[in-house]
Amino acid sequence: MKFFIRLILSAIFALAYGNAAPKKDITLEDILKTNKFSTQSITGLKSMKDGEHYTSLVNSKSQIVQYSYKTGETIDTLFSIVGIDGLRAIQDYEFSADESKILFYTNPERLYRHSFFADYFLWDKQAEKLQKLTEKNKVRIASLSPDGSKAAFVFENNLYVKDLISGKEIQVTADGQTNKIQNGTPDWVYEEEFAFSRAYEWSPDGKMIAYLRFDESMVATFNMTRFKGTFPDLKENEIYPENYTFKYPKAGEKNAIVSVHVYDLKKRKTRIMDIGAETDQYIPRIKWMPNSEKLAILRLNRLQNHLEILLADPKNGKSTVIYNDQETEYVDDRAFDSFTFVNDEQFLIANEKNEETHIILYSLKDGQIRNLTEKGHEVARFYGLDEKNRLVFYLAYGDNPCNNLIMAADLEGNVSALIDHEGTNSPAFSHTFQYFINNFENSLTPKRVTLHDAKGNLIRLLEDNQAVKDSLENYNFATRDFFTFTTDENIALHAWIQKPVDFDPAKKYPVLIDQYSGPGSQSVRNNWICDWYQSFNAKGYIVVAVDTRGTGGRGEKFKKITYKQIGKYESDDLVATAKYLQTLDFVDPDRIGIWGWSYGGYTTLLAMQKGQGIFRAGVAVAPVTDYRFYDTIWTERYNSTPQLNPDGYAENSALVTAKNLKGKLLIVHGTADDNVHAQNTYEYVEELVQANIQFDMMFYTNRNHSIYGGNTRYHLFTKITDFFLNNL
Repeated sequence: MKFFIRLILSAIFALAYGNAAPKKDITLEDILKTNKFSTQSITGLKSMKDGEHYTSLVNSKSQIVQYSYKTGETIDTLFSIVGIDGLRAIQDYEFSADESKILFYTNPERLYRHSFFADYFLWDKQAEKLQKLTEKNKVRIASLSPDGSKAAFVFENNLYVKDLISGKEIQVTADGQTNKIQNGTPDWVYEEEFAFSRAYEWSPDGKMIAYLRFDESMVATFNMTRFKGTFPDLKENEIYPENYTFKYPKAGEKNAIVSVHVYDLKKRKTRIMDIGAETDQYIPRIKWMPNSEKLAILRLNRLQNHLEILLADPKNGKSTVIYNDQETEYVDDRAFDSFTFVNDEQFLIANEKNEETHIILYSLKDGQIRNLTEKGHEVARFYGLDEKNRLVFYLAYGDNPCNNLIMAADLEGNVSALIDHEGTNSPAFSHTFQYFINNFENSLTPKRVTLHDAKGNLIRLLEDNQAVKDSLENYNFATRDFFTFTTDENIALHAWIQKPVDFDPAKKYPVLIDQYSGPGSQSVRNNWICDWYQSFNAKGYIVVAVDTRGTGGRGEKFKKITYKQIGKYESDDLVATAKYLQTLDFVDPDRIGIWGWSYGGYTTLLAMQKGQGIFRAGVAVAPVTDYRFYDTIWTERYNSTPQLNPDGYAENSALVTAKNLKGKLLIVHGTADDNVHAQNTYEYVEELVQANIQFDMMFYTNRNHSIYGGNTRYHLFTKITDFFLNNL
């Protein structure tokens, strides 16, 4: 009888489970073609002035819809372009102060990597009237005045103001000229490295506009050949490519001369602000005081180790220095976006006086400083000030820097954690800081979007990406494990490892090292990743990511050790990582590869040149090969100038030691990379040719530093994958 019972149970089990389909491997096509495992969030979100509502772009960016934070319910459709001829997707928008008008743009045309020309339109909700902002051809960076009665924009490098009531346009500047003078917009290097594309600011009372003027006359011009393909402005029948030119200051070369001006709308008069006699300096930000009586100007010396804040009087242009931050190496750029006036007598700013980046409260009255944020939890990002409740909101690194925390500090320095789950958080706060929408993820949890109150209490789940989790049930999904190891130099490095689903510790596996290694960066984060590595794991490879010396989240000393020697310690640590991996029983010591993009491409080349064959194969995408080829602001911040630090440049140039390269190499670049120029690859491979070293090379026509568009990314990662499968 027992035999028959067992037989019946076995049959039931076989019927239930025996025919279950085997799990599938994740492919490159799943990741880069169909985006099968992409997570969902809330896009185009903007908080409304009352702090109780937010808006979002929906239906393929054709509508701006209003929602309630508290209930999540749809309140109203504020604007829709459905049925309006000539209007494509709304790319971005802003409200007037009273939210009666919406300024939005569409049909953008890219200028640099971040800036663009576009058609701007104004929607008057009360009058139900839509009008084009200006009849001029595509303009740049339009914005509304604080009272919503005017708009400013830049056209042909000149600043304009339009009266939205009378329709009259005023041309504020008249000397704008391509590759010579820019008014109200930054030059290439400011946009890329100081991270802003609008170089003008309305005064809070709307009576004045402060703007930066860039004189690029003495800046050297860089040339790139652009082919038809992805540039629709080139003629259909064009048989000669375009010689595209723009001003690009390379390390040690001349920068644009920047001046600060204030235009009085009533008097129609412009006054220049006194920023000192030195012209070889930077102005990374300008900001009005709340009372509109003074303009704050951030002034940074060429070496970027001395930050000052000036207060300028727009009536006469006179200025005084109110704040000094002198660093041995360089001023961390988190200072720029954290600079916020609490009132007319106090401001907030980030600095590194305690060997970590923290927010301080500075008194204009007596120069007293109060540290607001908590030592041991370095500030990763500043979100803003709740003026009513006197609270500062920010993101901090956790005890382990692969995690981060959402924090609040009052102006007395009392700190509390709003979200401290292990993982990665990215909050978006309401205008009044009553609520925030948080995007949380970790290595085991796809993006989870939740709504919280100002104390961090959960109000509602908005999106848990359950569809992604359900879909992955049918696939082999490799997870990551985090670990720390110590190098021969007694340096503890953080890393993660991702093994094949069918991992067998008795086998020997090839390993691919992923890294970026740039100053202040992080590759080892506790976040959700379902990327091309999954297809690599499925083919029997292990992937390891590591953060070398110079990366972020571990304090000032760990980050700034690479100063004046960028590339040296990072590549040393990558070789040390490979040596550590060789000691693991399950690693094939003869099959270790490495790859990286941009700075990661640079450190890939240096590591392969130092590694004496420890790396069997490597891929360098869009690498810098000699930092004399890269821009002034970024390079000199971390490496000083070539004139003051010739050895630091020469000793860590990939060109100088190219002849020492060991291992199979694939080098990749976009021909229209305006950031890391293809010059870097051209010069490097010539060194390899003369050293009689064989290599593989791929160029992507008209692609910029991100190398994307159409089928490009899929082609690129197919190329990288096949290269490692054949050579590692």
